[in-house]
Amino acid sequence: MSSPSPSTTFLNQISAAASHAVSYVRLPVLASSGIAAILSAFLYFKQNELIYQRNLPIGTRTEVPKPPMFHMTDWEDLSIPTPDGESLHAYFLRPTNKRLDQNVTVLMFHGNAGNIGHRLPIAKVVQEHMGCHVLMLEYRGYGLSTGTPNERGLLIDAQTGLDYLMGRAETRDTKIVVYGQSLGGALSIQLVAKNEKQGNIGGLVLENTFTSMRKLIPSALPPAKYLARLCHQVWPSDTTLPTIKETPILFLSGLRDEIVPASHMKQLQSVCRSKKQTFKELPNGTHNDTVMEPGYFEAMFKFIREDVVRSR
Repeated sequence: MSSPSPSTTFLNQISAAASHAVSYVRLPVLASSGIAAILSAFLYFKQNELIYQRNLPIGTRTEVPKPPMFHMTDWEDLSIPTPDGESLHAYFLRPTNKRLDQNVTVLMFHGNAGNIGHRLPIAKVVQEHMGCHVLMLEYRGYGLSTGTPNERGLLIDAQTGLDYLMGRAETRDTKIVVYGQSLGGALSIQLVAKNEKQGNIGGLVLENTFTSMRKLIPSALPPAKYLARLCHQVWPSDTTLPTIKETPILFLSGLRDEIVPASHMKQLQSVCRSKKQTFKELPNGTHNDTVMEPGYFEAMFKFIREDVVRSR
């Protein structure tokens, strides 16, 4: 029997590390049964509070886990100012195994609940086993960041994060991979579309992202489906994504997602015009557990290695 290749062995190591690390990553989902009635009555005036679940889980605004809790080293705790006067909490992580350093920086955008500390196990895999720098940005109003979240504000936050990386000496010459989960995916699409022609973005990774907020409401919150037109937080992913044509894109789709139906990711793929695109289905992935599915990080590592690093 032939021995496994070095590449296969390394992917197995990533899989093992991921399974161990992300067992911590379980956030409360946006439960339609609990808020549907409220949304039906207050969709227009209270939608920001319902969409941006910045106070869940309890304590998330004050208790932000730090990298040492996960035995992570070589990191910085940052406060990044925005042009409109807010201060964004962030973690900057350097690859700990210099032999794996791929000269890639991953800009991470989280979902609609929790804080960046809840995603540290994911960043640990990217930092230690993929050899990437990582900037974990906490949106305004989340965790230790100031302000109140809304679509316009988060777009400013995303641009602020990218500009920070472009101005930092150790990352300005790296290829930047923008990686977003759920709401973070919608934000990532807008950021890449706006900045693609600058040439510094090397890839886009989307996990369980919706086509638009208005189109998500009928499936996520059925009682409010006839009020979807009142939603002023639009997040038009399906009309923006086709404008991205040069940046490689990886779609990571959990087929058992109970919040964002898998059909949304399929629809995004159908309108995608990128010259390089990969669609990875995770058959048992739910909205919050897709990242824990076998093959998730292997697909991400392969994407970075083959579509980002080797395509330079």
